[in-house]
Amino acid sequence: MNQQLKYNVDIVLCIDSTGSMSPVINDVKANALKFYVDLSENMNAKGKAIDDLRLKVIEFRDFYADGDRAFKESDFFALPSQSIQFKQLVDQIYADGGGDEPENGLEALAVAIKSNWNKDGDKRRQLIVVWTDASAHTLEKNAGFKPGNYPANIPASFDDLTDAWEGQEFMNPSSKRLIIYSPDSYPWTSIANNWTNTIHFASQAGYGLSDIEYNTIVDAIANSI
Repeated sequence: MNQQLKYNVDIVLCIDSTGSMSPVINDVKANALKFYVDLSENMNAKGKAIDDLRLKVIEFRDFYADGDRAFKESDFFALPSQSIQFKQLVDQIYADGGGDEPENGLEALAVAIKSNWNKDGDKRRQLIVVWTDASAHTLEKNAGFKPGNYPANIPASFDDLTDAWEGQEFMNPSSKRLIIYSPDSYPWTSIANNWTNTIHFASQAGYGLSDIEYNTIVDAIANSI
C-alpha cells in the first residue's frame, strides 16, 4: 500500500495594515485564521497531508509616516498546536495610518524572504503571501537616511531584492512560492511578470477578498505543494 506523502509547510503572511485596508482587513484576518483548516482539507482532497505547518505574520505600514507602528514581525507558529497564540496575534491587527499611498511592502517581502525557514523533511514548501491594496516605496527611497526603526540588512535596491528571491541563500529554489494579492501597480506587477514561482491575484483598493478569490488562493497554495 502506498503511504501518503507528507509535507513540511511554512507560510509567511505579509499583511498591509494601513488605514486604506479598513474595508479589507477583517477579511484578511478571518482568512488567516482559516488557513490551517482550509488548506488541510484542500490538501487531503488531493491525496496529500501536511506533516508540519507553521505560519508567521509580518504586519507593515509606512516607515516614513507611522513610526514604531510601521512594522511588526512575529515568530513562526506551529499549527494547530499554537492556534490560540496565533489567533491572539491576528486579533491585534487593525487598519490605521499609512501616510501617502505607497507603503513599505518591499521591506516586508525582504524580511519574509530571510525568515527562519524549516529545512527538515524530504518534502517542503516555503510560501510567502502578500496582501496589500497599495503600491510600495522604492528600496532606494531616502538612501542613507532611513528611519531609526528601519529593519537591518534590507536590500538596497529592487535588483538586490530580486537576487535574494532568485538565489539560494535564503530559500530553497524548488520549495519557494510567492502569492501576491495586490493592485496592478509598482512593484507587484513587475514581480509577477519577472520573478520565478510567483502568482499574482489583482485587486482593487478598498475592495475585500471575496470567498471565490480566497478559495482560489488556497487552491493555488495546495497545488504548489
